[in-house]
Amino acid sequence: MHYKYDKIGVMLKNKDKTYIPEGFLLSAGEAAIKKPGKKDIALIYSMTEANIAGAFTTNMVKAAPVRLDIEKIKSGKGQAIIVNSGNANACTGRKGMKDVAETASLMAKSLKINPSLVYVCSTGVIGTPMPMEKIEAIIPVLTANLGRASLCDIASAIMTTDTFPKAISKKVKIKSRTGTISGICKGAGMIAPNMATMLCFIMTDIAVEKRTLSRALKDSVKKSFNRITIDGDMSTNDTAMIMSNGALGNSEIKENSASYKIFKNALDEVTYELSRLIIKDGEGATKSIATEVNGAADEKEAEKAAFSVANSSLVKTAIYGNDANWGRIMAALGYSGIKFNEENVSIHLGNIKVVNKGTGTGKDAEANNYLRNNSEVSILINLNKGSASAKVLTCDLTEEYIRVNAEYRT
Repeated sequence: MHYKYDKIGVMLKNKDKTYIPEGFLLSAGEAAIKKPGKKDIALIYSMTEANIAGAFTTNMVKAAPVRLDIEKIKSGKGQAIIVNSGNANACTGRKGMKDVAETASLMAKSLKINPSLVYVCSTGVIGTPMPMEKIEAIIPVLTANLGRASLCDIASAIMTTDTFPKAISKKVKIKSRTGTISGICKGAGMIAPNMATMLCFIMTDIAVEKRTLSRALKDSVKKSFNRITIDGDMSTNDTAMIMSNGALGNSEIKENSASYKIFKNALDEVTYELSRLIIKDGEGATKSIATEVNGAADEKEAEKAAFSVANSSLVKTAIYGNDANWGRIMAALGYSGIKFNEENVSIHLGNIKVVNKGTGTGKDAEANNYLRNNSEVSILINLNKGSASAKVLTCDLTEEYIRVNAEYRT
């Protein structure tokens, strides 16, 4: 399913509004963590204790908040998430762990809830101690302003190199009741697979059993956030969380219930659309690229081949230069590590077949024109080996990507 977006990336639905699910209150504030003049801290709060699930970076170097949250989330319960931008609180040693625990404790005291129900997330510069005096000062302000922020306010507060806030809402009918799944995310660089590739926070008023919620999120992540790549770099802070507070009043959804498929399909749409927004906002990107591999022996091989093409700097720069250099695609397939017969391969750029049975079709000029006139590019590869397929989203690689990252700490 594809949606239209306005200039800041918010889904155009129901008179251009996103929805805050029942029972959730949001707040955003300015702590001046990196520099003054912008909101850089946010609070997501459920008025009642909620079921919670998460997926986290597989990077061996994990930020302090990720380490704390991985332990807490084993309970499957949560009520508040406090998120800051400007400082990753990664590679900050014992002080970093002390600071994140103190942040959760201060937030819990302000909200009058148990610290075990407060999760902390951070994004920004690695290796810089968290300015705890600023965190301590802003926490009562966040609490006092609960209910005054929109989804876009929260999405804006957690941006780093993002150029627009990313928020999606989906109305879902569960039997006779209509619930909401809403998500926000940030991410434009350090985007690579193996979860979660960014920060993402999803809220729903639909009651979902905690083990079912965890399985649903992990499966959705596998098909969305774990199939996007911008630069092949994986962050130390990658996190995706979902809270289900049951404010809709429906019977708790379990994996074998009739309502599970409805809920899961809606969650898949939310995570996929958020992942598309991340790719659309890739650092310095001018084009988004969907690489789909069909005809593979199994899904694992299809995914491996698709990632090899999507991560190729030569493919990405060729797309940026409007050069239908399909040889770079063939080369990336060749070193992907899967076995296939090159004489069976076909490649399309858009609807233009540039490779048939492993050789060029002579339509490079036509394909160049396709690239010049489209900001959303599709690469369709058929290995003609089996029936499995996989799609990976990425973007082109430009001079602007270098500038953004060269100046990241200045």
